[in-house]
Amino acid sequence: MVVGRQAERAYIGSFTGAGGPGVVTAAVAPDTGALTVLGATDAVADPSYLALSPSGDTLYAVSETPDGALAAFRTGKETAELAGPPVPVGSAPTHLALYDGHVLAANYRSGSVTAVPLGADGTLAATASSELRHTGSGPHPQRQQGPHAHQVLADPSGRWAVSVDLGTDSVRVCAFGDDGLTLHREVALRPGSGPRHLVFHPRGDRAYVLNELSPTLTVCTWDAADGTLGPLGELPVLAETPEGDAYPSEVVVAPDGRFLWTATRGTDVISVIALDEEGDAPRLTATVPCGGHWPRDLAVDPSGRHLYAANERSGDVTWFTIDQETGIPSRAGSVEVPAASCVVFG
Repeated sequence: MVVGRQAERAYIGSFTGAGGPGVVTAAVAPDTGALTVLGATDAVADPSYLALSPSGDTLYAVSETPDGALAAFRTGKETAELAGPPVPVGSAPTHLALYDGHVLAANYRSGSVTAVPLGADGTLAATASSELRHTGSGPHPQRQQGPHAHQVLADPSGRWAVSVDLGTDSVRVCAFGDDGLTLHREVALRPGSGPRHLVFHPRGDRAYVLNELSPTLTVCTWDAADGTLGPLGELPVLAETPEGDAYPSEVVVAPDGRFLWTATRGTDVISVIALDEEGDAPRLTATVPCGGHWPRDLAVDPSGRHLYAANERSGDVTWFTIDQETGIPSRAGSVEVPAASCVVFG
């Protein structure tokens, strides 16, 4: 596995409404990947997902509350500092991404994606500039009565924004037009699959969609030239059909594109998936315990040597050393973070 740079800082989101400390700043040990908490701020309620600016000096957070907001923080000190008032977006935003001079928020409860412009200094505009509302539903009687945008991210080319909707079993490809954020095309996935998160292969021509309502991974081709996502098939992310709850939460890919890892809540495991050279025939090779309970998020550090699980209900972030030949992670340690929800690296 190709090894990249070593991260110096990690930022951890958590649910303040469940006893979490808010946005946590941690130091990353260069050799072991161990985390040491430096400080935390609860200036924003329920900062469940975070994203860093390219320069690393500004951290963006969703406030996953019924009202819903985006917030920006400065990162130069051991505790992140709020940079201006939070900006209202849709209800219960669960994810965000930087795209074309904006921060986009995926709003789960209101089923929409909201765009907030960025100033030259990285701060957020006072109000959103546009909102793209999803429509539709799915066959699940409780979870798919309407749209539920769960993730939004820019594609590797930077030309498109992609939103994943659990409620409509679809992925939307979007871009900015004369009327703001507009729909380019919507791609249907298997009814009842409940897509949650998507990750692009580092090569930029494949995408993998993790489904929450069935523990599977949908393999897709991706054509950045015309913004086309093409589903090829599904792969189970668990070796056996679970007897109880099994809700996949996150999918991440190795920097060199040789492995994928997924997390599943309920079974509380990390699945190791090996990728072939083309990326069309992923293969489940192992599952290992996540180190806690209810892994809401996974993150691989930029070096490709360590994997991190944010275990929401056990209140910790566990880190693993990745075997560079097999991709199998081995537990190396953990740090207490009540109601942990995500990890990003700077």
